[in-house]
Amino acid sequence: MIDLTIHPDRLAHAVARARERNIVIPTFAQQRDPSLIPDDVTERLKSVGLWDLDPLNLFRITWHNEPVEMGGGFGPVNHLEYPSELTGVDARIVTLVGKWFPTGAHKVGAAFGCLVPRLVTGQFDPTTEKAVWPSTGNYCRGGAYDSNLLGSESVAILPEGMSRERFEWLSSVAGEIIKTPGSESNVKEIFDKCNELRASGEDLVIFNQFDEFGNYLWHYTVTGPAIEEVLQATMGAGDAFRGLVVTTGSAGTIACGDYLKQRFPGSKIAAGEALQCPTMLLNGYGAHRIEGIGDKHIPWIHNVKNTDLVVAIDDEAPISLIRLFNEAAGVEYLADRGVPAGTIDRLPELGISSVANLVGAIKFAKWYGLGPDDVVVTIATDSIDMYRSRLAELEAERGPFTAEDAAVAYERYLLGAGTDWMAELDEHGRRRIHNLKYFTWVEQQGKDADELDAQWDDPDYWTNVQQLADPIDRLIEDFNRQVGLA
Repeated sequence: MIDLTIHPDRLAHAVARARERNIVIPTFAQQRDPSLIPDDVTERLKSVGLWDLDPLNLFRITWHNEPVEMGGGFGPVNHLEYPSELTGVDARIVTLVGKWFPTGAHKVGAAFGCLVPRLVTGQFDPTTEKAVWPSTGNYCRGGAYDSNLLGSESVAILPEGMSRERFEWLSSVAGEIIKTPGSESNVKEIFDKCNELRASGEDLVIFNQFDEFGNYLWHYTVTGPAIEEVLQATMGAGDAFRGLVVTTGSAGTIACGDYLKQRFPGSKIAAGEALQCPTMLLNGYGAHRIEGIGDKHIPWIHNVKNTDLVVAIDDEAPISLIRLFNEAAGVEYLADRGVPAGTIDRLPELGISSVANLVGAIKFAKWYGLGPDDVVVTIATDSIDMYRSRLAELEAERGPFTAEDAAVAYERYLLGAGTDWMAELDEHGRRRIHNLKYFTWVEQQGKDADELDAQWDDPDYWTNVQQLADPIDRLIEDFNRQVGLA
Protein backbone atom coordinates (compact mmCIF):
# COMPACT_ATOMS: atom_id res chain seq x y z
CA MET A 1 0.00 0.00 0.00
CA ILE A 2 0.98 3.69 -0.05
CA ASP A 3 2.42 4.66 3.32
CA LEU A 4 1.51 8.22 4.37
CA THR A 5 3.52 8.27 7.60
CA ILE A 6 5.26 11.64 8.07
CA HIS A 7 9.02 11.80 8.70
CA PRO A 8 9.45 15.41 9.95
CA ASP A 9 13.23 15.85 9.66
CA ARG A 10 13.43 14.45 6.16
CA LEU A 11 10.30 16.37 5.17
CA ALA A 12 12.01 19.57 6.25
CA HIS A 13 14.86 18.78 3.86
CA ALA A 14 12.40 18.23 1.00
CA VAL A 15 10.61 21.51 1.79
CA ALA A 16 13.90 23.40 1.80
CA ARG A 17 14.89 21.88 -1.55
CA ALA A 18 11.53 22.84 -3.06
CA ARG A 19 11.87 26.40 -1.79
CA GLU A 20 15.40 26.59 -3.20
CA ARG A 21 14.26 25.32 -6.62
CA ASN A 22 10.97 27.31 -6.79
CA ILE A 23 8.92 24.12 -6.84
CA VAL A 24 5.17 24.04 -6.36
CA ILE A 25 3.61 20.58 -6.65
CA PRO A 26 0.23 20.11 -8.35
CA THR A 27 -2.41 17.96 -6.72
CA PHE A 28 -4.00 14.91 -8.32
CA ALA A 29 -7.18 17.01 -8.52
CA GLN A 30 -5.40 19.68 -10.57
CA GLN A 31 -3.91 17.10 -12.92
CA ARG A 32 -7.38 15.63 -13.37
CA ASP A 33 -9.02 19.05 -13.83
CA PRO A 34 -6.62 21.82 -14.92
CA SER A 35 -9.30 24.46 -14.38
CA LEU A 36 -8.23 24.19 -10.72
CA ILE A 37 -4.68 25.31 -11.56
CA PRO A 38 -3.99 28.92 -10.46
CA ASP A 39 -4.23 31.48 -13.26
CA ASP A 40 -0.70 32.76 -12.67
CA VAL A 41 0.70 29.26 -13.30
CA THR A 42 -1.25 28.96 -16.54
CA GLU A 43 -0.01 32.39 -17.60
CA ARG A 44 3.66 31.58 -16.86
CA LEU A 45 3.40 28.32 -18.81
CA LYS A 46 2.92 30.41 -21.97
CA SER A 47 6.69 30.90 -22.09
CA VAL A 48 7.61 27.27 -21.24
CA GLY A 49 8.18 24.44 -23.71
CA LEU A 50 6.41 21.14 -23.19
CA TRP A 51 9.66 19.24 -22.56
CA ASP A 52 11.53 22.02 -20.73
CA LEU A 53 13.18 21.10 -17.44
CA ASP A 54 11.10 23.67 -15.59
CA PRO A 55 9.17 22.86 -12.38
CA LEU A 56 6.14 24.60 -13.88
CA ASN A 57 5.81 21.59 -16.20
CA LEU A 58 4.69 19.50 -13.23
CA PHE A 59 1.33 21.14 -13.95
CA ARG A 60 1.46 19.73 -17.47
CA ILE A 61 1.26 16.17 -16.17
CA THR A 62 -2.29 15.94 -17.47
CA TRP A 63 -4.27 14.59 -20.43
CA HIS A 64 -5.58 18.14 -21.02
CA ASN A 65 -2.50 19.81 -22.51
CA GLU A 66 -2.97 21.91 -25.61
CA PRO A 67 -1.28 19.84 -28.36
CA VAL A 68 1.61 22.19 -29.04
CA GLU A 69 5.30 21.96 -28.19
CA MET A 70 5.68 25.48 -26.78
CA GLY A 71 3.59 27.66 -24.49
CA GLY A 72 0.40 25.66 -24.58
CA GLY A 73 -2.51 26.01 -22.21
CA PHE A 74 -5.15 23.46 -21.28
CA GLY A 75 -8.18 22.20 -23.16
CA PRO A 76 -10.13 19.01 -23.89
CA VAL A 77 -8.57 15.61 -23.31
CA ASN A 78 -6.30 14.71 -26.23
CA HIS A 79 -7.88 11.81 -28.09
CA LEU A 80 -8.43 10.32 -31.53
CA GLU A 81 -11.33 8.27 -32.88
CA TYR A 82 -10.37 5.67 -35.46
CA PRO A 83 -12.72 5.47 -38.46
CA SER A 84 -14.07 2.13 -39.64
CA GLU A 85 -12.11 2.56 -42.89
CA LEU A 86 -9.01 2.00 -40.76
CA THR A 87 -10.25 -0.55 -38.24
CA GLY A 88 -12.55 -2.66 -40.41
CA VAL A 89 -15.15 -2.82 -37.62
CA ASP A 90 -18.35 -0.90 -37.07
CA ALA A 91 -17.64 -0.27 -33.39
CA ARG A 92 -16.32 3.15 -32.43
CA ILE A 93 -12.74 2.85 -31.18
CA VAL A 94 -11.34 5.87 -29.35
CA THR A 95 -7.81 6.34 -27.99
CA LEU A 96 -6.39 8.84 -25.55
CA VAL A 97 -3.17 10.37 -26.90
CA GLY A 98 -0.09 10.47 -24.65
CA LYS A 99 2.22 12.34 -27.03
CA TRP A 100 1.33 15.68 -25.45
CA PHE A 101 2.67 14.93 -22.00
CA PRO A 102 6.14 16.19 -21.06
CA THR A 103 8.62 13.53 -22.28
CA GLY A 104 6.09 12.56 -24.98
CA ALA A 105 4.54 9.74 -22.95
CA HIS A 106 1.92 9.42 -20.23
CA LYS A 107 4.31 7.45 -17.99
CA VAL A 108 5.48 10.76 -16.55
CA GLY A 109 2.17 10.72 -14.65
CA ALA A 110 2.73 7.25 -13.23
CA ALA A 111 6.19 8.32 -12.04
CA PHE A 112 4.67 11.40 -10.40
CA GLY A 113 2.17 9.18 -8.61
CA CYS A 114 4.99 7.07 -7.19
CA LEU A 115 7.43 9.84 -6.24
CA VAL A 116 5.28 12.62 -4.82
CA PRO A 117 3.61 10.73 -1.92
CA ARG A 118 7.06 9.82 -0.59
CA LEU A 119 8.37 13.33 -1.14
CA VAL A 120 5.57 15.13 0.71
CA THR A 121 5.72 12.71 3.66
CA GLY A 122 9.50 12.90 4.02
CA GLN A 123 9.94 9.25 3.13
CA PHE A 124 12.16 10.35 0.26
CA ASP A 125 14.83 12.98 0.91
CA PRO A 126 15.89 14.61 -2.37
CA THR A 127 18.92 16.20 -0.71
CA THR A 128 20.58 12.89 0.20
CA GLU A 129 18.87 10.09 -1.76
CA LYS A 130 18.80 9.11 -5.41
CA ALA A 131 15.52 8.10 -7.05
CA VAL A 132 15.89 4.82 -8.94
CA TRP A 133 13.51 4.15 -11.83
CA PRO A 134 13.38 0.54 -13.12
CA SER A 135 11.61 0.41 -16.46
CA THR A 136 11.27 -1.08 -19.92
CA GLY A 137 11.33 2.39 -21.46
CA ASN A 138 9.05 5.33 -20.83
CA TYR A 139 8.64 5.05 -17.06
CA CYS A 140 12.31 5.68 -16.31
CA ARG A 141 12.19 8.63 -18.69
CA GLY A 142 9.21 10.03 -16.80
CA GLY A 143 10.89 9.31 -13.48
CA ALA A 144 14.15 11.01 -14.46
CA TYR A 145 12.15 14.01 -15.70
CA ASP A 146 10.06 14.26 -12.53
CA SER A 147 13.16 13.82 -10.38
CA ASN A 148 14.87 16.66 -12.22
CA LEU A 149 11.87 18.94 -11.79
CA LEU A 150 11.56 18.02 -8.11
CA GLY A 151 15.23 18.62 -7.38
CA SER A 152 16.59 15.10 -6.90
CA GLU A 153 19.20 12.91 -8.57
CA SER A 154 17.98 9.92 -10.56
CA VAL A 155 19.10 6.54 -11.80
CA ALA A 156 17.32 5.15 -14.88
CA ILE A 157 17.32 1.39 -15.39
CA LEU A 158 16.13 -0.06 -18.70
CA PRO A 159 16.98 -2.94 -21.03
CA GLU A 160 19.83 -2.38 -23.45
CA GLY A 161 17.61 -3.39 -26.39
CA MET A 162 15.25 -0.41 -26.15
CA SER A 163 15.05 2.22 -28.88
CA ARG A 164 17.93 4.64 -29.38
CA GLU A 165 15.70 7.69 -28.79
CA ARG A 166 15.11 6.71 -25.18
CA PHE A 167 18.82 6.57 -24.36
CA GLU A 168 19.71 9.77 -26.20
CA TRP A 169 17.20 11.86 -24.28
CA LEU A 170 17.91 10.19 -20.93
CA SER A 171 21.60 10.99 -21.23
CA SER A 172 20.80 14.68 -20.79
CA VAL A 173 18.33 14.27 -17.89
CA ALA A 174 19.12 11.25 -15.72
CA GLY A 175 22.10 11.31 -13.38
CA GLU A 176 22.96 7.72 -14.27
CA ILE A 177 21.73 5.19 -16.82
CA ILE A 178 22.02 1.45 -16.20
CA LYS A 179 21.45 -0.89 -19.15
CA THR A 180 20.29 -4.40 -18.26
CA PRO A 181 20.50 -7.44 -20.57
CA GLY A 182 17.76 -8.11 -23.11
CA SER A 183 14.66 -6.14 -24.03
CA GLU A 184 10.96 -5.95 -23.16
CA SER A 185 10.71 -9.51 -21.91
CA ASN A 186 13.63 -9.27 -19.51
CA VAL A 187 12.01 -7.67 -16.49
CA LYS A 188 13.60 -10.00 -13.95
CA GLU A 189 17.02 -8.72 -14.97
CA ILE A 190 15.76 -5.23 -14.05
CA PHE A 191 14.57 -6.51 -10.66
CA ASP A 192 17.92 -8.21 -10.11
CA LYS A 193 19.71 -4.91 -10.71
CA CYS A 194 17.39 -3.21 -8.20
CA ASN A 195 18.22 -5.83 -5.58
CA GLU A 196 21.92 -5.35 -6.29
CA LEU A 197 21.55 -1.60 -5.75
CA ARG A 198 19.66 -2.16 -2.49
CA ALA A 199 22.46 -4.37 -1.21
CA SER A 200 25.11 -1.81 -2.16
CA GLY A 201 24.37 0.42 0.81
CA GLU A 202 24.06 3.48 -1.41
CA ASP A 203 21.54 6.09 -0.28
CA LEU A 204 18.66 5.56 -2.71
CA VAL A 205 14.97 4.79 -3.02
CA ILE A 206 13.69 2.44 -5.70
CA PHE A 207 10.38 3.37 -7.31
CA ASN A 208 9.36 0.11 -8.96
CA GLN A 209 6.39 0.78 -11.23
CA PHE A 210 5.42 -2.90 -11.14
CA ASP A 211 4.68 -2.86 -7.41
CA GLU A 212 4.23 0.85 -6.57
CA PHE A 213 0.56 1.63 -5.94
CA GLY A 214 1.16 5.27 -6.82
CA ASN A 215 1.24 4.03 -10.43
CA TYR A 216 -2.18 2.39 -9.99
CA LEU A 217 -3.59 5.39 -8.11
CA TRP A 218 -2.52 8.01 -10.66
CA HIS A 219 -4.25 6.19 -13.50
CA TYR A 220 -7.35 5.42 -11.44
CA THR A 221 -7.59 9.08 -10.36
CA VAL A 222 -6.45 10.92 -13.49
CA THR A 223 -6.67 8.65 -16.55
CA GLY A 224 -10.04 7.13 -15.61
CA PRO A 225 -11.83 10.50 -15.35
CA ALA A 226 -10.09 11.67 -18.55
CA ILE A 227 -11.64 8.74 -20.41
CA GLU A 228 -15.00 9.47 -18.82
CA GLU A 229 -14.76 13.06 -20.12
CA VAL A 230 -14.05 11.81 -23.64
CA LEU A 231 -16.99 9.42 -23.48
CA GLN A 232 -19.31 12.16 -22.29
CA ALA A 233 -18.16 14.41 -25.12
CA THR A 234 -18.31 11.83 -27.92
CA MET A 235 -21.08 9.32 -27.17
CA GLY A 236 -24.52 9.89 -28.59
CA ALA A 237 -27.81 9.13 -26.87
CA GLY A 238 -27.88 5.55 -28.13
CA ASP A 239 -24.20 4.76 -27.66
CA ALA A 240 -22.85 2.43 -24.99
CA PHE A 241 -19.36 2.17 -23.56
CA ARG A 242 -18.33 -1.48 -23.85
CA GLY A 243 -14.83 -1.60 -22.48
CA LEU A 244 -11.19 -0.63 -22.10
CA VAL A 245 -8.42 -2.48 -23.97
CA VAL A 246 -4.77 -1.92 -23.00
CA THR A 247 -1.56 -3.91 -22.99
CA THR A 248 -0.73 -4.44 -19.33
CA GLY A 249 2.99 -3.58 -19.07
CA SER A 250 3.32 -2.44 -15.46
CA ALA A 251 -0.49 -2.71 -15.00
CA GLY A 252 -0.73 0.95 -14.07
CA THR A 253 -2.79 2.16 -17.01
CA ILE A 254 -5.27 -0.70 -16.73
CA ALA A 255 -6.23 0.67 -13.29
CA CYS A 256 -8.34 3.27 -15.08
CA GLY A 257 -10.60 0.36 -16.03
CA ASP A 258 -11.47 -0.07 -12.35
CA TYR A 259 -12.68 3.54 -12.33
CA LEU A 260 -14.63 3.08 -15.55
CA LYS A 261 -16.37 -0.08 -14.34
CA GLN A 262 -17.64 1.87 -11.35
CA ARG A 263 -19.04 4.57 -13.66
CA PHE A 264 -20.21 2.23 -16.41
CA PRO A 265 -21.38 -1.04 -14.82
CA GLY A 266 -21.28 -3.86 -17.32
CA SER A 267 -18.26 -2.53 -19.20
CA LYS A 268 -15.29 -4.83 -19.67
CA ILE A 269 -11.55 -4.65 -19.02
CA ALA A 270 -9.33 -6.41 -21.56
CA ALA A 271 -5.65 -6.96 -20.86
CA GLY A 272 -3.36 -7.19 -23.87
CA GLU A 273 0.01 -8.90 -24.14
CA ALA A 274 2.43 -9.98 -26.85
CA LEU A 275 1.68 -13.33 -28.50
CA GLN A 276 5.40 -14.07 -28.52
CA CYS A 277 5.49 -14.00 -24.69
CA PRO A 278 1.92 -14.73 -23.55
CA THR A 279 2.19 -14.54 -19.76
CA MET A 280 -1.52 -14.45 -18.95
CA LEU A 281 -2.43 -17.01 -21.60
CA LEU A 282 0.51 -19.42 -21.33
CA ASN A 283 2.47 -18.43 -18.20
CA GLY A 284 5.12 -16.42 -19.99
CA TYR A 285 7.94 -17.63 -22.18
CA GLY A 286 9.62 -15.98 -25.14
CA ALA A 287 10.62 -12.52 -26.35
CA HIS A 288 8.84 -9.85 -28.38
CA ARG A 289 9.19 -6.43 -30.00
CA ILE A 290 6.30 -4.42 -28.52
CA GLU A 291 8.52 -1.98 -26.67
CA GLY A 292 7.58 -0.95 -23.16
CA ILE A 293 5.26 -3.78 -22.10
CA GLY A 294 7.46 -5.90 -19.85
CA ASP A 295 6.20 -9.40 -19.17
CA LYS A 296 6.98 -12.92 -17.88
CA HIS A 297 5.33 -11.88 -14.63
CA ILE A 298 2.06 -10.43 -13.34
CA PRO A 299 2.59 -6.98 -11.79
CA TRP A 300 1.81 -6.72 -8.09
CA ILE A 301 -0.53 -3.78 -8.77
CA HIS A 302 -2.69 -5.57 -11.37
CA ASN A 303 -6.20 -6.03 -10.02
CA VAL A 304 -6.62 -9.32 -11.86
CA LYS A 305 -9.95 -10.00 -10.16
CA ASN A 306 -11.43 -7.17 -12.25
CA THR A 307 -10.01 -8.31 -15.63
CA ASP A 308 -12.47 -9.89 -18.08
CA LEU A 309 -10.56 -10.74 -21.24
CA VAL A 310 -6.99 -11.51 -22.30
CA VAL A 311 -5.96 -10.47 -25.82
CA ALA A 312 -2.65 -11.58 -27.33
CA ILE A 313 -1.24 -9.48 -30.17
CA ASP A 314 1.29 -10.78 -32.68
CA ASP A 315 4.23 -8.39 -32.40
CA GLU A 316 4.54 -8.32 -36.18
CA ALA A 317 1.24 -6.44 -36.30
CA PRO A 318 2.47 -3.20 -34.68
CA ILE A 319 5.88 -3.53 -36.35
CA SER A 320 4.27 -3.68 -39.81
CA LEU A 321 1.64 -1.09 -38.97
CA ILE A 322 4.08 1.59 -37.82
CA ARG A 323 5.50 1.36 -41.33
CA LEU A 324 2.02 1.53 -42.84
CA PHE A 325 1.22 4.62 -40.77
CA ASN A 326 4.49 6.46 -41.37
CA GLU A 327 5.98 5.46 -44.74
CA ALA A 328 4.93 7.25 -47.93
CA ALA A 329 3.60 4.09 -49.61
CA GLY A 330 1.54 3.29 -46.53
CA VAL A 331 0.05 6.76 -46.27
CA GLU A 332 -0.88 6.66 -49.97
CA TYR A 333 -2.47 3.24 -49.59
CA LEU A 334 -4.56 4.33 -46.60
CA ALA A 335 -5.81 7.34 -48.54
CA ASP A 336 -6.79 5.07 -51.44
CA ARG A 337 -8.75 2.90 -49.01
CA GLY A 338 -10.80 5.89 -47.90
CA VAL A 339 -9.15 6.63 -44.57
CA PRO A 340 -9.77 10.34 -43.94
CA ALA A 341 -6.79 12.66 -44.36
CA GLY A 342 -7.31 14.03 -40.85
CA THR A 343 -6.84 10.56 -39.41
CA ILE A 344 -3.80 9.78 -41.56
CA ASP A 345 -2.14 12.99 -40.44
CA ARG A 346 -2.50 11.93 -36.80
CA LEU A 347 -1.34 8.31 -37.06
CA PRO A 348 2.28 9.33 -36.19
CA GLU A 349 0.85 10.06 -32.73
CA LEU A 350 0.94 6.29 -32.18
CA GLY A 351 4.02 4.44 -30.97
CA ILE A 352 4.52 0.68 -31.13
CA SER A 353 2.52 -0.24 -28.02
CA SER A 354 -0.16 2.28 -29.05
CA VAL A 355 -0.62 0.38 -32.32
CA ALA A 356 -0.73 -2.89 -30.38
CA ASN A 357 -3.55 -1.37 -28.31
CA LEU A 358 -5.41 -0.45 -31.51
CA VAL A 359 -5.13 -4.04 -32.76
CA GLY A 360 -6.27 -5.31 -29.37
CA ALA A 361 -9.32 -3.03 -29.51
CA ILE A 362 -10.23 -4.36 -32.98
CA LYS A 363 -9.99 -7.93 -31.69
CA PHE A 364 -12.12 -6.96 -28.67
CA ALA A 365 -14.81 -5.49 -30.96
CA LYS A 366 -14.86 -8.66 -33.07
CA TRP A 367 -14.92 -10.96 -30.02
CA TYR A 368 -18.06 -9.30 -28.67
CA GLY A 369 -19.63 -8.61 -32.08
CA LEU A 370 -19.88 -4.88 -31.43
CA GLY A 371 -21.75 -2.51 -33.72
CA PRO A 372 -21.86 1.20 -34.55
CA ASP A 373 -23.46 2.17 -31.22
CA ASP A 374 -20.73 0.50 -29.18
CA VAL A 375 -17.67 2.41 -27.95
CA VAL A 376 -14.29 0.90 -27.06
CA VAL A 377 -11.46 2.90 -25.50
CA THR A 378 -7.73 2.34 -25.58
CA ILE A 379 -4.55 4.34 -24.92
CA ALA A 380 -1.74 5.70 -27.11
CA THR A 381 1.06 5.73 -24.56
CA ASP A 382 3.60 7.49 -26.79
CA SER A 383 4.20 8.38 -30.44
CA ILE A 384 6.40 7.36 -33.35
CA ASP A 385 8.85 10.01 -32.14
CA MET A 386 10.18 7.36 -29.75
CA TYR A 387 10.74 4.88 -32.60
CA ARG A 388 11.94 6.66 -35.72
CA SER A 389 15.21 4.77 -35.41
CA ARG A 390 13.18 1.56 -35.60
CA LEU A 391 11.73 2.67 -38.94
CA ALA A 392 15.25 3.17 -40.27
CA GLU A 393 16.30 -0.23 -38.93
CA LEU A 394 13.29 -1.90 -40.55
CA GLU A 395 14.10 -0.34 -43.90
CA ALA A 396 17.71 -1.50 -43.63
CA GLU A 397 16.56 -4.99 -42.69
CA ARG A 398 13.60 -5.43 -45.04
CA GLY A 399 14.06 -2.88 -47.77
CA PRO A 400 11.79 0.02 -48.75
CA PHE A 401 8.13 -0.20 -47.74
CA THR A 402 6.17 -0.77 -50.96
CA ALA A 403 2.53 -0.57 -52.01
CA GLU A 404 2.41 -4.37 -51.79
CA ASP A 405 3.76 -4.24 -48.22
CA ALA A 406 1.11 -1.66 -47.38
CA ALA A 407 -1.67 -3.85 -48.74
CA VAL A 408 -0.44 -6.84 -46.74
CA ALA A 409 -0.14 -4.87 -43.51
CA TYR A 410 -3.57 -3.28 -43.90
CA GLU A 411 -5.42 -6.42 -44.93
CA ARG A 412 -3.71 -8.79 -42.53
CA TYR A 413 -3.24 -6.80 -39.34
CA LEU A 414 -6.18 -4.36 -39.43
CA LEU A 415 -9.00 -5.82 -41.51
CA GLY A 416 -7.73 -9.35 -40.89
CA ALA A 417 -7.32 -9.09 -37.11
CA GLY A 418 -9.17 -12.09 -35.71
CA THR A 419 -10.29 -13.56 -32.42
CA ASP A 420 -7.45 -16.05 -32.17
CA TRP A 421 -5.30 -16.13 -29.03
CA MET A 422 -7.93 -14.64 -26.75
CA ALA A 423 -9.49 -15.89 -23.52
CA GLU A 424 -12.53 -14.71 -21.62
CA LEU A 425 -11.82 -15.07 -17.92
CA ASP A 426 -14.09 -16.76 -15.43
CA GLU A 427 -13.36 -16.97 -11.71
CA HIS A 428 -10.90 -19.82 -12.19
CA GLY A 429 -9.10 -18.08 -15.05
CA ARG A 430 -8.67 -14.91 -13.03
CA ARG A 431 -7.42 -16.86 -10.02
CA ARG A 432 -4.89 -18.72 -12.16
CA ILE A 433 -3.41 -15.44 -13.38
CA HIS A 434 -3.53 -13.87 -9.92
CA ASN A 435 -1.62 -16.83 -8.48
CA LEU A 436 1.24 -16.23 -10.90
CA LYS A 437 2.11 -13.22 -8.74
CA TYR A 438 3.34 -15.61 -6.07
CA PHE A 439 6.39 -16.76 -7.99
CA THR A 440 7.68 -13.27 -8.78
CA TRP A 441 6.64 -11.29 -5.76
CA VAL A 442 6.63 -13.69 -2.81
CA GLU A 443 9.31 -16.19 -3.82
CA GLN A 444 11.67 -13.80 -5.63
CA GLN A 445 10.97 -10.33 -4.22
CA GLY A 446 10.04 -11.17 -0.63
CA LYS A 447 6.52 -9.82 -0.44
CA ASP A 448 3.98 -11.10 2.08
CA ALA A 449 1.80 -14.00 0.94
CA ASP A 450 -0.94 -12.75 3.27
CA GLU A 451 -1.13 -9.51 1.28
CA LEU A 452 -1.29 -11.51 -1.93
CA ASP A 453 -4.29 -13.33 -0.49
CA ALA A 454 -5.81 -10.02 0.62
CA GLN A 455 -5.65 -8.71 -2.95
CA TRP A 456 -8.04 -11.51 -3.86
CA ASP A 457 -10.11 -12.05 -0.70
CA ASP A 458 -10.43 -8.62 0.92
CA PRO A 459 -13.24 -6.63 -0.75
CA ASP A 460 -11.75 -3.39 0.61
CA TYR A 461 -8.18 -3.93 -0.58
CA TRP A 462 -8.40 -2.11 -3.92
CA THR A 463 -10.98 0.39 -2.64
CA ASN A 464 -8.54 1.44 0.07
CA VAL A 465 -5.94 2.26 -2.60
CA GLN A 466 -8.47 4.17 -4.69
CA GLN A 467 -9.40 6.41 -1.73
CA LEU A 468 -5.86 7.68 -1.13
CA ALA A 469 -5.87 10.50 -3.69
CA ASP A 470 -7.62 13.03 -1.42
CA PRO A 471 -5.33 12.40 1.60
CA ILE A 472 -2.29 12.72 -0.67
CA ASP A 473 -3.67 15.96 -2.11
CA ARG A 474 -4.00 17.36 1.41
CA LEU A 475 -0.38 16.44 2.07
CA ILE A 476 0.66 18.13 -1.19
CA GLU A 477 -1.23 21.29 -0.21
CA ASP A 478 0.40 21.28 3.23
CA PHE A 479 3.81 20.76 1.62
CA ASN A 480 3.24 23.72 -0.69
CA ARG A 481 2.19 25.89 2.27
CA GLN A 482 5.42 25.03 4.06
CA VAL A 483 7.43 25.86 0.94
CA GLY A 484 5.63 29.21 0.84
CA LEU A 485 5.63 29.79 -2.93
CA ALA A 486 2.06 28.81 -3.88
